[in-house]
Amino acid sequence: MSMQSPEGGPPPADSPHLRVIAQYVKELSFRNPMAATSARAADAQPTIDMGVEVKSRPIGDAGDAYEVDLHISVDAKRDDQAMFSVDLTYSGLFQFMNVQQSDVEPLLWIECPRLLFPFSRQILAEITREGGYPPLLINPIDFTPLYWAELREREAKGAPVDFQQPNPFGEPR
Repeated sequence: MSMQSPEGGPPPADSPHLRVIAQYVKELSFRNPMAATSARAADAQPTIDMGVEVKSRPIGDAGDAYEVDLHISVDAKRDDQAMFSVDLTYSGLFQFMNVQQSDVEPLLWIECPRLLFPFSRQILAEITREGGYPPLLINPIDFTPLYWAELREREAKGAPVDFQQPNPFGEPR
């Protein structure tokens, strides 16, 4: 969402926009059981298992601010031995102004994590480098399929899901 009008000035007061209030490391854990031997085995590539999860919750009573958590977990193994494990929850506080209620959930599941991801990626690269390994550089993540998977999971559990609601991002459903 643009914070400027096409003419280059501030957006109209009633236009929808998102504001990043804060972003921060909420939780970080790095386990390195192979630290003493990791430098000697640099030629063998580890097997990487990665998981990504997005959570959000409203903050305050106004209904326009949310905390969004981007949780990334990484487990690296070599020859069935754990090399390192990282769990990172990187969070942000976001405020939505003049946003239709039907657009809030896609913003929470797609746009907010997209804004948090580059910072999470940098933290993971630095912590693995400081652990004695090459920096772990994660490819960019498209959060749209994760959002649709969440909707399908809710539908499978019997929760009402409206797949026909307008999609503010123009992505196929």
